[in-house]
Amino acid sequence: MALANVGLRRLLVDTGEPRDWVRPRTDLVTALLGVWFGIGLMIDAWAHTNLDGELETFFTPWHAVFYSGFAAVSGWMVWQAWRNVRAGRQGLAAVPRGYLAGLVAIPAFAAFGFADMMWHTLLGIETTVDILFSPSHLGLITTMLLIITTPLRSAWNAPDVGPRPSLGRLLPALVGLAFATTLVSLFLSYGDAMQWRPARIVEAFSIMDDGGAERLATAMVISNVILLAPVLLLLRRWELPFGAMTLMYAVGVLMSGAQTEFGNLPVLLAVVGGGLVGDLLIRWLRPSAARRRAYWAFAGLSGLATWSLYIGAASAAGGGLPAVPELWTGAPIVAGLIGLVLGVLFLPNATAPASAGAVVSTEGGAEKA
Repeated sequence: MALANVGLRRLLVDTGEPRDWVRPRTDLVTALLGVWFGIGLMIDAWAHTNLDGELETFFTPWHAVFYSGFAAVSGWMVWQAWRNVRAGRQGLAAVPRGYLAGLVAIPAFAAFGFADMMWHTLLGIETTVDILFSPSHLGLITTMLLIITTPLRSAWNAPDVGPRPSLGRLLPALVGLAFATTLVSLFLSYGDAMQWRPARIVEAFSIMDDGGAERLATAMVISNVILLAPVLLLLRRWELPFGAMTLMYAVGVLMSGAQTEFGNLPVLLAVVGGGLVGDLLIRWLRPSAARRRAYWAFAGLSGLATWSLYIGAASAAGGGLPAVPELWTGAPIVAGLIGLVLGVLFLPNATAPASAGAVVSTEGGAEKA
């Protein structure tokens, strides 16, 4: 035991070498294994939503997909650090840049997974909105977010990622952040406008005395923030390539589609169309951290466009325009105004882009890029 403790201390002592970035291909594998992890959660969400009363045990096929995805991405990330240990690095020097938070989250996720198993064994399986407030589930989702966004942190200050990266180079970061968006939408699914079916959207904005209009309007606000905020974060850092926002929105609707068994496909496709319009706006306005007014304009116009398409698709598939014109005309405008507010909050002051030799912030402190 004493020898093991000495070996562990030696392993954890930092040898002082500058931490390095992994290759883009490594980040891509991390992102793809994160997709396995994320799809496992979507299957589990589908089961909890659509198999009400049939879940009696923690040990289910969908949990098998979910936790095997965790094992795969975790094993891959640990291997990246272990390769550096084998090369003679120790402590933080062995951890690739961007991977530290994800590696710390791995044992925490495993602990929350064990807690979740005990919770279900002792207290039963949640089948309604209480599933979104379970402490073990909240711990799982928090640590999962840290794990699957590892490619984003890795790319954030990587020396080969300039201010105008290609779609291929940015793909791992986009996939990781997009799947993180689906996790947020899952745990706010009681306010998810993308789960509403077209006919119900038309009905909600046609009848004023059943509370449906208030619930739908609130859900549109919440979903607008969930979808748009990650894009605004990326635009502060990079000039996004064409297709990036469409990809983000296409992944972003998957959790809602899984929970509704894609029974509201026109609504989901309308949201993806909003991502495409956003890409066109990015190409036209060129929003960036250095172009504050263009950034604000993009934030407002993309919110307006996405939710105008949402109302339009619901009306086309749900039997016509809603009966209350103030609601179906005003709701997209509210989305646009909220987008504008988000833009102002994300970028209150324009910032000059960093030059090639500028000092940038990293996990290990400030150093030259």
